[in-house]
Amino acid sequence: MIEEEYIRLIFGLKLKQVRTDKNLSLFGLAKVTGLSKSYLNEIEKGKKYPKRDKIVLLADALETSYDQLVSLKLDKNLAPIGEILQSRILKEIPLDIFGIKESDLIDIIAEAPLKVNAFISTLFEIAKHYNLTRESFFLAALRSYQEANNNYFEEYENEVEQFAKAYSIDLNKKIEVSDLEEILIEEYGYTIENEELSKHKELNNLRSVFVPTSKTLLVSSETDTSQRLFIYAKEIAYNYLKISDRLFTFSWIKFDRFDQVLNNFIASYFAGALLIPRKRLVKELKMFFENKQFDEAKFNAIIQEFTDSPETFYQRLTNILPKDFNLKNLFFLRFSYKPERGDFQLTKELHITNLLEPHANERNEHYCRRWVSIKTLSELPNLKNEELFSCQISSYTHTDNKYFVMSTATKDPFRKGYYRSIALGIMITPHSLGKLHFLHDDSIPVKRVGVTCESCSISDCEVRVAQPRNLERKQRFGQTDEVVKEIMEKYK
Repeated sequence: MIEEEYIRLIFGLKLKQVRTDKNLSLFGLAKVTGLSKSYLNEIEKGKKYPKRDKIVLLADALETSYDQLVSLKLDKNLAPIGEILQSRILKEIPLDIFGIKESDLIDIIAEAPLKVNAFISTLFEIAKHYNLTRESFFLAALRSYQEANNNYFEEYENEVEQFAKAYSIDLNKKIEVSDLEEILIEEYGYTIENEELSKHKELNNLRSVFVPTSKTLLVSSETDTSQRLFIYAKEIAYNYLKISDRLFTFSWIKFDRFDQVLNNFIASYFAGALLIPRKRLVKELKMFFENKQFDEAKFNAIIQEFTDSPETFYQRLTNILPKDFNLKNLFFLRFSYKPERGDFQLTKELHITNLLEPHANERNEHYCRRWVSIKTLSELPNLKNEELFSCQISSYTHTDNKYFVMSTATKDPFRKGYYRSIALGIMITPHSLGKLHFLHDDSIPVKRVGVTCESCSISDCEVRVAQPRNLERKQRFGQTDEVVKEIMEKYK
């Protein structure tokens, strides 16, 4: 059943369309029907639905039928809006986390339906062209939510401290697996099973499955210590924060609603804040940032002090740096790579400020091989190392922006034969130069980089894997435009 508010809106859209087709103003319709202009305005905005006698009056005044007005069928100009309203997509869009009311959108649609329809149709065409899915839409909404809050959430930072106090967890020490396992079993009644998942080859990519009816947590026997800690910490978050609408697998394989995606993020944030406590990390970073040279060994030692997972640590930096060091011009990237395939897939990204580089592309273009995250990822499979770290200052060819970028590459913990790299970029500004003293270190390599080979202007690039066809096309059009201007000037 279509919700009552949508029936009102569809009726209002049709009434306004018929009225404007008749070249009749709202004042004119009020005059011929005897209904007030304000009442008619509320009908057209979908705020009120008239009784039968008033619908008959409106139909007569507009020389249309009663059935035509009350029908939920819209003509081709308004049909896409009708489909959206009936599909309940407005219920799926997480408007509330951005402080937007659904009624606000409905008012906008009612005010200019044809323009909104054209805009929505354009978005649909873009979505089809770039093969955007419901999943990518929700993940994009989540990223926007994180970026809008500088990826820092005081509420969950406080919840972690309260939890630690309530359960006698010393946040000044590295948490042990046994600490969290005991809480899950004794406090929340969990049963933890370690062998079942390994019996099913289809579940090789999963590290855990939670069965809510029996409170059984199935954990893969192949999980390492850092993965198990994170799984346990997320389960504690779901219980301690009383989150019931949740995902049941790690890594997740499907979701039904945006709230599940959001709650998964909240539980992950809680887990990261528990395993890498803010106050202790800030203290370590302040001392590290005072160094005049970038000390790679010291940086990796800080990571190991908190976790065996570089990704968890880099993610945590995206929470702490904006809040405690006012370093908000950040990006976070995660790449996946299988040597046999030879392509690099950007599987996760976050930009604390909405700057455009570097960014994912949906056109299967080739990411710049000069990125340090691509460099570490391509080199690691040829080494005996389990992990490879590197850093550089990346200077983008098409802007004046420079970033200090750190990257760590490891074997993918979830997929055999794959590798992944994590990168964190900090924009070089007067503020960051004042905070990070090692940015003045001349020994840090500096590289000119692009975004993709297809759009890159570096003519002597030694690692280019595709011709700059997008750039060449732009230059060709620019030359054509210049000649046209000259001709117009000649014959004006």
